[in-house]
Amino acid sequence: MPARRGILDRVVLLHLAVLAALFAAQFVIGDYQHLSVARIMVLATYAVGYNILFGYTGLLSLGHAMFFSAGLYGAGLTASLLAFGAPEAFLAGIVAGLVLSAVMGLIILRTSGVSFMIVTMMFAQAGYLIILYFGEFTRGDEGIVLTGDIRTAHLFGFALDLTSATVRYNVALVLLAVCVLLCLALVRSPIGRILVAIRENEERARMLGYDTFRNKLLALVISGTISAAAGAAYGLLFAYVGATFASIQYSILPLLWVLLGGVGTVLGPIVGTLLMFYLVDFTSGYTSAYMLVVGVALVALVIWFPKGLLGTLREKVLPWLP
Repeated sequence: MPARRGILDRVVLLHLAVLAALFAAQFVIGDYQHLSVARIMVLATYAVGYNILFGYTGLLSLGHAMFFSAGLYGAGLTASLLAFGAPEAFLAGIVAGLVLSAVMGLIILRTSGVSFMIVTMMFAQAGYLIILYFGEFTRGDEGIVLTGDIRTAHLFGFALDLTSATVRYNVALVLLAVCVLLCLALVRSPIGRILVAIRENEERARMLGYDTFRNKLLALVISGTISAAAGAAYGLLFAYVGATFASIQYSILPLLWVLLGGVGTVLGPIVGTLLMFYLVDFTSGYTSAYMLVVGVALVALVIWFPKGLLGTLREKVLPWLP
């Protein structure tokens, strides 16, 4: 028992140290990096949500952009058309993602394997086309720029200026911290262990008496809701809502971030998002063929780190890493 408690303390301290390092970073980085890291933290939150479904439950989705965009448009449209304040718009985005993931889960979880992957992609593409079709409201690829009072969030008697780089950074950090700690608590709980059992052998988990459908639905709803929260935060913090975020690209990106950082590790999505963001940012400054360079680098990383950076590190050095 003492050894187990020591491992638990070590795990919690590690995650708190990473979040503390992100908090401290804002005082030493420049203005451009300040904006970049804030964006990375919001996108890493999206990857954390994706990792719950893919990394811990073993369900490969190619349609998670529909949950991210549900949060994005749930917040953006209520703010621009219904004059919701920023906190209310953020909650509207979360509710949109929760409802959509619950409804979609009841449908798409009747499939498995390759069929599940294809069905999620089809639904996501349908969502993208719906956004384009209702361009009168969504503004399609042109997007919606959020301005005016929506850039000020009134919360608990305080007015937070979302145009402030410091406010934007710390709101993104709080969102990431909440989702990371929620994910950590989930994967170390009995429910988290059931999800891992489903990932490893769903038939055996079912034979042991677990309701695999219900647990997969729970994982999908949590994953979709976190992804929607990231989408809502992205729209409100960076003042832009556009159809690009509903495209297939934004269903593939979280998969790449999770694969790079480490599938089934809590901190892996943060590492993967950070690595890929700066890999693209750095190489695009030297060549117009930066995606080719990025592709070669990603292939090399997958070859040398088949379980992602933290996944491989856990396998070889740190077996206690969650």
